[in-house]
Amino acid sequence: MPHAEHKLVRQDGQTIMLGIGKLARKMFGTPNDRQIKSTRPTVERINALEPEFEKLEDAGLAAKTAELRERLAGGETLDALLPEAFANCREAAKRALGLRAFDTQLMGGIFLHQGNISEMKTGEGKTLVATFPAYLNALTGKGVHVVTVNDYLARRDAEWMSKVFGMLGMTTGVVYPHQDEAEKKQAYSCDITYATNNELGFDYLRDNMKAELAQMMQRGHYFAIVDEVDSILVDEARTPLIISGPSQDRSELYIAIDRLIPELEEEHYKIEEKSRSVTFTDEGNEALEQKLLARGVLPEGQSLYDPESTTIVHHVNQGLRAHKLYTRDKDYIVRDGQVVLIDEFTGRMMLGRRLSDGLHQAIEAKEACQIQPENVTLAQVTFQNYFRLYEKLSGMTGTALTEAEEFMEIYKLGVVEVPTNRPIARIDEDDKVYRTAREKYEAIVEEIREAHGKGQPVLVGTTSIDKSEMLSRLLTEAKLPHNVLNARQHEQEAQIVADAGKLGAITIATNMAGRGTDIKLGGNVEFKVMEAIAASPDADPEEIRKRIESAHTADEEAVKQAGGLYVLATERHESRRIDNQLRGRSGRQGDPGRSSFYLSLEDDLMRIFGSERLDRVLSKLGMKEGEAIVHPWVNKSLERAQAKVEGRNFDIRKQLLKFDDVMNDQRKVIFAQRREIMEAKDLSEIVEDMRHEVIDDLIDTYIPPKSYADQWDTRGLYAAVLEKMGFDAPVIAWGDEEGVDAEIMRERLGELSDSFMAKKTESFGPDTMRQIEKQVLLQTIDTKWREHLLTLEHLRSVVGFRGYAQRDPLNEYKTEAFQLFESMLESLRERVTEQLGRIRPMSEEEQRAMMQQMATQQAQLREQAEQATAVGPTENVATPAAGLPLVEGFDETDPATWGNPSRNDPCPCGSGQKFKHCHGRLA
Repeated sequence: MPHAEHKLVRQDGQTIMLGIGKLARKMFGTPNDRQIKSTRPTVERINALEPEFEKLEDAGLAAKTAELRERLAGGETLDALLPEAFANCREAAKRALGLRAFDTQLMGGIFLHQGNISEMKTGEGKTLVATFPAYLNALTGKGVHVVTVNDYLARRDAEWMSKVFGMLGMTTGVVYPHQDEAEKKQAYSCDITYATNNELGFDYLRDNMKAELAQMMQRGHYFAIVDEVDSILVDEARTPLIISGPSQDRSELYIAIDRLIPELEEEHYKIEEKSRSVTFTDEGNEALEQKLLARGVLPEGQSLYDPESTTIVHHVNQGLRAHKLYTRDKDYIVRDGQVVLIDEFTGRMMLGRRLSDGLHQAIEAKEACQIQPENVTLAQVTFQNYFRLYEKLSGMTGTALTEAEEFMEIYKLGVVEVPTNRPIARIDEDDKVYRTAREKYEAIVEEIREAHGKGQPVLVGTTSIDKSEMLSRLLTEAKLPHNVLNARQHEQEAQIVADAGKLGAITIATNMAGRGTDIKLGGNVEFKVMEAIAASPDADPEEIRKRIESAHTADEEAVKQAGGLYVLATERHESRRIDNQLRGRSGRQGDPGRSSFYLSLEDDLMRIFGSERLDRVLSKLGMKEGEAIVHPWVNKSLERAQAKVEGRNFDIRKQLLKFDDVMNDQRKVIFAQRREIMEAKDLSEIVEDMRHEVIDDLIDTYIPPKSYADQWDTRGLYAAVLEKMGFDAPVIAWGDEEGVDAEIMRERLGELSDSFMAKKTESFGPDTMRQIEKQVLLQTIDTKWREHLLTLEHLRSVVGFRGYAQRDPLNEYKTEAFQLFESMLESLRERVTEQLGRIRPMSEEEQRAMMQQMATQQAQLREQAEQATAVGPTENVATPAAGLPLVEGFDETDPATWGNPSRNDPCPCGSGQKFKHCHGRLA
């Protein structure tokens, strides 16, 4: 009791407050309890309607949907229709799937409809829960998106739940990568659409690169239900979705730098594992400069500190990061000669995803793979800003409470912990901490041997592929049969997970987040039936099912007697949620189970977050070889370390979002303008306004306000009008006239430009001219927006240094980004006016050739946009450069027939150089 007295003396006030808090919770319940209680009357109403809906014929369920739609159109609210809609959906699920939703599943559905996150434990049937709010909200006809973490789950859930929605008279679609355009558009037009977060984000970006409304896929963003919401909205939110095209090839630079990195010594650099960053020391910079000069990478007479060396310094830093911070078989694997990233949260391969800023190329050089060119950004969006487009957002997961603050702050989503249908019977043991990794793994093997001996299935969680394979070797040496699930066994994932609950099964898994397949005690009946039918195709399927179900009951009981599934984790993850997800695989639906974490002071988390102090304490305690420390205090200490990491990651995501919000406001303006242009039939007024604004700018530049006539630069104005407007104006003569001022010049130029364009419209024909105006506007907006994105990237990479001058980098970024945006809009007006002023009428044959060229370019764009896959900071979509419009009588050998090419356009002679570097130099 002295310990308790000590606590009372030190924390007397706190203990009393704690007692009052407990009393208040006992009397009034927690906020979560009150939310659960508020849904009970609604659940009772749904249950009371059950007999009524059971009497309906199958056709009656679809008829009820039509009735609910009419009532909604007549003014009733979704909340008022909820009990009948949920009762109808529950009855459809009973008939289509043989599943009757529990009251807790109805509660989860109610919270989703209200725009919350329903935290429901593994095995509580989240896939079925989503059907209730999806059905209710689809009555509006606006479309509901159900978001999953991978294509397999999207297809599986869509196929499975389409039986329910089909019985209710609703359509179900699924969206996946490389899908046929017509099929994808059809999927988006369905009442309920299943898709991955990546594909939804990329389709949004692709839609805003299209040239016609009819080509756009998504029809709006009304309501989204996000499965594994913590994985999608938190874990993946640090990486923006980017569509990009290849830039110049720098393979030789990467290879030269890669050969240099191994020659560096430890005193040449510092590694910061917490922030995953590297920096060179002063000695390192000197050694680096000498080695780069010796290899000819750095030109003679040039220093690393010169502005011209920025690119080289950047790539050397990326090369060092590739060697020291990115580990093969942990952060990536090499497959078919390609570097494939591994998702640290799910352990899956991220095919097509590439790291940005030359880091992926540095890893390719390190692994001697073919180096792909870097990319330039064409379009980008963060998951935060994409999902905030939806009018209503909700989500489901087994673990969200630890990130409740982030969900509320970023997405305005509350988290409600939904009770389990049956009480949890899993035993969660305190962590066992060993001094060395060797002792830890020896203890793990013995623990697995003991559990296997009594038939208890064991799921062993690891944090990387190399650790899972190392443990596999230890189990093989110990003659313990087992399965390994990691990125290498990606294709057999569902089968391995389905077998993990069999009697005596041992399964090693690299991260178990969002696997989507339940581990059922005794094994998965459906998988067993499918295997048996495949092995004996001539046998009666019903007989096979009966035999397997009978045997399964005995197997399930034997596993329960052995203690249920034993989750044995070999390390703590950075995030508590990932640990909780692993734990949650055991004890589903009231099954018995057990979980335990085996740690050592050499684990990454322990090593980075101060295991030295603990090591000293353990040494003083005189711990023997193979002994572990087990105490709730250790658990608390580790959770605090994990909370620190989570807090840092949250700060990273918040910072990303703050910068992206600046770009997001501009992105909305640009995307809205594109849509208006595509919807408009006549853009002549917009084009005219742009043209007159360009004239205003030219007048203000060459005839400054309040200046005298002898201060005017009429020759400069003449040249500028010829270049920007495309026509010859006698402004020099006008400037010599008596009584002519800037306003008169402005009016005359406006009238002349209107007359010039009217003649052009007459020669082309009004319909053709309107189409040309639309295409020129869209192409110019896209080109300027891409240039602007690149400028913003460069600005963001350097604006952080403003902090040294006591200036807030974010405010600096906002100010300069706004100025850059204004400048972009101004240059947009000039470019459109210039392009339209240069076009000339063509013969019928030339028109056909041009239309064919445009059609080919659009087909290429569509094809390349469709190839854009789920990629983090890089993508592989290239946009062909638009060629010069053909002019009547055009001859590439005769400059007199070229019209007025812009200085930055390709030279019409076909040399491939810009006009200003070729024939433009002669002008």
